[in-house]
Order: sequence, then C-alpha cells, then structure tokens
Amino acid sequence: MRTWFITGGTPGGFGLVYAEAALAQGDQVAVTTRRPGELREWAEPYGDRVLVLQLDVTDSDQVRTAVAAAEERFGGIDVLVNSAGRGWYGSIEGAPDETIRRTFDLNLFAVVEVIRAVLPGMRARGDGWIVNMSSVAGLVGAQGFGYYAAAKFAIEGLTATLRQEVEPFGVRVLAVAPGAFRTSAFSYFQHEPVSETVDAYVPMVEAVKAAFVDADGKQAGDPVRGVQAVISAMNAPVAPHRIVLGNSGYDAVVAMHENALAELHANEKLSRSADF
Repeated sequence: MRTWFITGGTPGGFGLVYAEAALAQGDQVAVTTRRPGELREWAEPYGDRVLVLQLDVTDSDQVRTAVAAAEERFGGIDVLVNSAGRGWYGSIEGAPDETIRRTFDLNLFAVVEVIRAVLPGMRARGDGWIVNMSSVAGLVGAQGFGYYAAAKFAIEGLTATLRQEVEPFGVRVLAVAPGAFRTSAFSYFQHEPVSETVDAYVPMVEAVKAAFVDADGKQAGDPVRGVQAVISAMNAPVAPHRIVLGNSGYDAVVAMHENALAELHANEKLSRSADF
C-alpha cells in the first residue's frame, strides 16, 4: 500500500481524480484543499485511508505543516502529485502585476515548497515518485495566457533538473502535460473581468476569455482516462520523463518539436559559427 500526497483537491479538478484512482488500487491518500468542508462527504466512504488537509499551497508554513501531518498519519509519503494550479488571462505587456505574481506564486513557487517539504522523507527511504502537473501550454506557449505558460515552462525545467538530482536517491520524477481536459478549470473564467492594462491587447484578451468560456464542458480530454495514462506511465518498465495527455495536445507538441528541429537544422551553420 502506497501513500499519496495530492495538492489541488478542489472538486472537479485533476487532484480528486488522482485520489480516487489511488484509492481504487488500495492505496491511501492525503489530499489538500483550501476548503476541506467541500470534501467531507466525498471522504467519508474511504474511512482511515483518506486524510483531508486544509492547505493554501502558497503559504510555506502551511505546506510543511500539512506534509508533517500526512507523514505522521501514514508513516511517509510515497507519491507526491503537484496538481494545484490555475491561470489568469492577460498579455505579456499588459497583465496586471498582481496577476503575474500570483500566477508564479501558485504554479511555480508553491510547487517548489511542496517538493522541498516532501523530499527529505523520500530520500531517507530511498524511494518515491514526484508527479508534476505541467501543461501543453508549458511546451508550446499560449497567446493571452503567457504568464501561465511561462510558469509551466519553468515547471518543465525544474522537473528535468530535479529528475537528475534525485535519481541517485531512488526518487523518480514525471512531468504531465495535459491539453484541454473536462475539469472545472475553464469555469473560473466566465465571471472574471478583463483587467488588461494596455488597451491595444484588450480585443485579443477578450477573445481568449470568450474561447475558454465557450469551451467549458466541451473539452475532449477525460480526466479519468488521463490519470489512468499517468499511472500506466509510472508503472511502465521504463517510465517516460514526460507524458502529454490528449489528442490535440499530443499533436501540438509533436508539431512544435518537428518545427523546432527543422529550424535548428536550417540554422546549423550559424549555431556552429559561434565557437572559437
């Protein structure tokens, strides 16, 4: 029986889907959320195999308290899933400063805090899995959603380096890059005002918002199938470093890599001319 520590346990998100998948295979789960009352009814049938913890992942003290509570209850954490996160729309030039900072606080710095709180126990036991939820936007970019994309690009770089650093301690690391999945994520955008500070970008940002609102509930990605794909990747004889989820996301990432490789080859002489 493995113990999972999962952030982002808001109903309708990937976090609870991970929790249910772990419980279905006989594991036990610590799931975190800012509003634990929302999970009381959900958790009851699982009894002692579920620990619901109140956590604002942007609060480092709360992070360490929650990790300590999970380790005390279950004796250690075997799988960490960093699932908490969301984005806010806006242009690179005109997004409000507050939006930029909270985007990185939630999607990058909070992930760092959770990883640093969980790793000592994993290293001591010589075993563990860290699953970081990235995004297709963190591989190909996203117009009008650039700071979210930038935070997820940072998660990709952090995950790649972390994998190298913790491999000698028996800890494995996986980046998961979903495309558009039918979670509650897009539902947040409908009632959020466009707070763009540069008028020139307002039409573009409004169009991005409208696209999110229109797509809510119509996304092709199935979170349950997505999580099962992640678990299959974790259990593979040779686990991948990254898994992209969803048809449209897969196609976008493949096209990005093919175009990037073609551009590299086209500019090979320029690249090689820069050495002494």
